[in-house]
Amino acid sequence: MSGVLYLAWRYLVYNRMKTAILVTSIMLIIYLPVGLNVVVEQSAQHLTARAVATPLLIGAEGSPLELVLNSLYFTADLPSLTRYAELSSVADSGLAHPIPLYVRFRSRGFPIVGTSLEYFDFRDLSFDSGRPMAVLGECVLGAAAAEAMGVGLGDAVVSSPETVFDLAGVYPLRLQVVGILESAFTPDDDAIFVDVKTAWIIEGLGHGHQDLTQPEAAAAVLSSSDNNVVANASVVQYNEVTPDNIDSFHFHGDLADYPLTAVLARPKDQRSGVILMGRYEGGGTGSQLVRPSTVVDELLDTIVTIQQFIVAAVVLVSVATVATAVLVFLLSLRLRRREITTMLKIGSSRSSVALMLTTEVIIVVVLSSTLAIGLTLVTWRYGATLIERFMLS
Repeated sequence: MSGVLYLAWRYLVYNRMKTAILVTSIMLIIYLPVGLNVVVEQSAQHLTARAVATPLLIGAEGSPLELVLNSLYFTADLPSLTRYAELSSVADSGLAHPIPLYVRFRSRGFPIVGTSLEYFDFRDLSFDSGRPMAVLGECVLGAAAAEAMGVGLGDAVVSSPETVFDLAGVYPLRLQVVGILESAFTPDDDAIFVDVKTAWIIEGLGHGHQDLTQPEAAAAVLSSSDNNVVANASVVQYNEVTPDNIDSFHFHGDLADYPLTAVLARPKDQRSGVILMGRYEGGGTGSQLVRPSTVVDELLDTIVTIQQFIVAAVVLVSVATVATAVLVFLLSLRLRRREITTMLKIGSSRSSVALMLTTEVIIVVVLSSTLAIGLTLVTWRYGATLIERFMLS
């Protein structure tokens, strides 16, 4: 038996190109359906777990999918904006605990999430070092964001402008890192958390500038009266909140009209949740209330449908590949007729020759299966993360 195995192995090594093609083809036949199934199942579990853990989302009327993806996974797509008054309305109803979300800006590709301290308790996020943000201009980094950006406590990150040429004159804001979260293996790991008012400052809705009543600001003053000071464009605006200038930061207008991308609502009980949903059921208010789990289930139904078509196509291709592999082996037997005849003439039995040929096939299948298993394990480890980033990008 060892001699038969040796001859089969040496033949495959000698014809390495043919062997490599056969091994690769059969490996793909085994791996593609299995790997695809692993990726879809894991992605479904990860997406569903976060959606189920989020009871209700309130946002402006528009695409429920954009609202959910932006609020739960911090994607770059910006949904229609709602107002801060929506959060106050939920709080005043006493039916749910509202948490603001304003996910619009980024820093070096990582989402800046404007929210409140209640978000950390809601997501059960723990601090690896530091503390939560306490004043304007402070931020807390997710574990993955901190590692990728190479920053730690006491360092700073700078918000990125939405466009290359910011005609509105909104300066990037320098954010002080005061806390780093432990890995949660969720999209929170890639986020930069700030107070929602800090997010409004990034947008330019709030700002701080030099004291116009001081003599050094005289050149920036156009006119002044007892109750009002009008400045020109030369007034110095601060792009970082410090203990020295924090008192100069202020907001204009009614905060109730300030934007949010969503309000995360935690009903006090099931009855309160039903009543709250009923208030948004008829529409016409300019706002919508969605259950993230329902929206994600609809998304996954679409993915599963696509998966079924892909698997069907893979099966058809696999059948064709298997037929081609069989044809290769049959043609190989014809080409090796003189070799087989020589083996028989020098004393090999027909059963030994048949066993050697069968062993060659078994070796190819075993190698292909081993590689397919290895690829499946890699897919099980990293596939869900890659497909989620692809789906949510």
